[in-house]
Order: sequence, then C-alpha cells, then structure tokens
Amino acid sequence: MSWFESFVLGLAQGLTEFLPVSSSAHLRLTAAFAHWQDPGAAFTAVTQIGTEAAVLIYFRKDIARIVTAWFRSLYDRGTRHDADARTGWLVIVGSIPIGVLGLLLKDAIEGPFRDLRLIATTLVVMGVVLGYADRLAARDERGGRHRAAKQRKELRDLTVRDGLVFGLCQAMALVPGVSRSGATISGGLFIGYTRESAARYSFLLAVPAVLASGVFELKDAGDSGNAAGGHTAWGPTLFATAIAFVVGYAVIAWFMRFISSKSFMPFVVYRILLGLLLFALVAAGVLSPHAAGDVS
Repeated sequence: MSWFESFVLGLAQGLTEFLPVSSSAHLRLTAAFAHWQDPGAAFTAVTQIGTEAAVLIYFRKDIARIVTAWFRSLYDRGTRHDADARTGWLVIVGSIPIGVLGLLLKDAIEGPFRDLRLIATTLVVMGVVLGYADRLAARDERGGRHRAAKQRKELRDLTVRDGLVFGLCQAMALVPGVSRSGATISGGLFIGYTRESAARYSFLLAVPAVLASGVFELKDAGDSGNAAGGHTAWGPTLFATAIAFVVGYAVIAWFMRFISSKSFMPFVVYRILLGLLLFALVAAGVLSPHAAGDVS
C-alpha cells in the first residue's frame, strides 16, 4: 500500500465512519474504483481506532461522567439507578452481540461478506430501512391533524431491552454496507428515541467494540500490504489512522449539529443510488464482485 493510497483510504474512513453510509463499504469501493488492492478487514478495523479516538475526545465529558458513575456503582448499590451508571452498564450489555458474532463470523467478514453484490444489496436495503425509521421519527415529532406530537425517548430512558436492541443492530454492521451508525440509529428510531439520542448512543456503543476489534486485528494489519508487494503496511496504516482521526472529529461535530434539525433523507438517497450504481457496474462487468483491483 502506497502513502497516497493510505491517505485516500484514511480520508474515506474519516468521512464515512459516523455517517449512516458504511465506512467499510466505502473503503472497499474506493479501492475497487481506484484499481487498488482491497485494504482488507484488518486495515479497516485498525483505521477505525482513529475515528473512535475522535469519539473519545469529542464526547470526553460524557464518557468521563459515565465511566465515573459506572465505577461508583460497582461498590455503591445506591448509585446503580443513576442514568450515567445505567448507561455504562448498558454499553457493556449492548457490546456483547457484536463481540460474539464478530468472533464467530470472522472468516465470513474477511471473505464472502466483502462481495460487492452483497454490499450493493445492504446499501439499498438499509437505506430503505433508515428512510422508513426517519419518517416515523418525523411523524412523531410533528404530530398530526388529530393528535399531538409524540414525546420520543432520551438516553436517560435507556433500558436493558433497548440496550440489547441497539447492540443487535450494531452487530448487523459486521456486514459491509450496513453501516454501524445507520443500523443503530435506525434501531433507536424504531424503538422511540430521538435522532440525537440514537446517534449519541450509537457513537458511545461503538467505542468498546471498535477498539477491541482494532486491537484484535493489529497482528494482521502489518500484513495487509504484502499482496501489493511491500514488506509491511504499518507506516501507511498508521498514517491512514491519523487521517481518519482528524477528519472523523470534524465529521462528528458537523453530524451532531446536522441531525438536531435535519432529516436523514439525503443519506437514504445517497445509499440507494450508490447501491444501484454498484449493481449496474457489476452486472456490466466493469467491476468484479470478488476483488478490489480486479477491474476491466
């Protein structure tokens, strides 16, 4: 992997990790369109450490408050009903599905799940799901001619059931094209949370899963450049991770402002159009569905 490739891929990771469009799909597609080798699941997992570092810094006050309350709840039962302590416990509970499925499906994640036809399908299907969830949220917030606007839930209303729903939705993002934020935000909207609360919890829930995945894949990341002819890809991988951190931080700040007053429909339209384009390119033989770089 060249330094230029790592720069572009790091930029793609930072731009798309927090938007409901799937960063893993965009890394895969960026490589395919540019005639580069597929960067692989290990590269994706390690560069996500950069974007999760952006989450840690952007939400540092929330995270510090939650972690402090969680530790206090370990020895003080009276604090276990505190909203922050409960959020800490539910982040742990919500991380279980992706941890278990990530280990069980590791071979599929690194192989069959990276098929461009599957990515095209998940882009379209999850785009439709996100669009429907967004319309439900908008309808509740608006109310109607014969009913008042429905009060949607905030993070302080989080329950064990809701935490597991968020966690199962996050686990769906093991398939490239689904989108971690898209799946968890959609799940949150379906069970009655506000856009901002669903997005905030989505980002917090991703921290342990992504950091654990990145650390787990560190042993393989240095080999991701071998297919391209290099001895190791550590330098470019770390460079891409740094780029992803800087860009990711800016995207979080923009996205949290955007969703406070805007709909997810631009992302829905983008996902569907990209998925349909990908189907067309694969069907026409312009792109091979199995390997980035195998482009006619």
